[in-house]
Amino acid sequence: MLLAPSLLSANFANLAQDVETFNRSEADWLHLDVMDGVFVPNISFGFPVIEAIAPLCKKPLDVHLMTVQPERYTERVAALGAKVMSVHAEACNHLHRTLCQIREHGMLAGLVLNPHTPLDFAEDVLAEADIVMLMGVNPGFGGQRFIPRTLDRVRRLRRIINEQHASTLIEIDGGVNLETAPQLLSAGADILVAGSAVFGAEDPCEAAAKLKRVTSDK
Repeated sequence: MLLAPSLLSANFANLAQDVETFNRSEADWLHLDVMDGVFVPNISFGFPVIEAIAPLCKKPLDVHLMTVQPERYTERVAALGAKVMSVHAEACNHLHRTLCQIREHGMLAGLVLNPHTPLDFAEDVLAEADIVMLMGVNPGFGGQRFIPRTLDRVRRLRRIINEQHASTLIEIDGGVNLETAPQLLSAGADILVAGSAVFGAEDPCEAAAKLKRVTSDK
């Protein structure tokens, strides 16, 4: 299991310190939730902030664009040295083209589906998606309660991936904690995004270590 703490839950008054804490932790990727106030009803941070912390981060960047027309930012995300660029199916008029474009820029292509979006959106582009991220909450705000039906969506998506003999990974963003993590792993998730469960903890390194040691509840 890969663990990707979300910077959205970090201390924005001292991001450099929180990034250094992340570097020292057992977490794998730094997850960056970029919100534009249009696609989602909130604004998080933009490229000036990411460009400032990117040189400080010693682990891969997992960039999640909650924006309209995310394809406009592919070159800029790639210039950051990001490992992953994920876009919402609901925000892309030409999803197949956008996923291919992300790969052409040397990044893993991530497809994100909101809680209400049918899995059919992923089924037809699995060959172009290195990762499918399922939202465990409605996008836009951190610290929300996990939507239980997400577990069934993970199971169904895992079946679809297996049936297509694809190597696509399943990532979950929203509501991940020590209670939901083993359930998600049992359902078939590979990557867990944890915001408040890590950066909101009294000891983020210890919180990340506990999550990394979580096993499926089978």
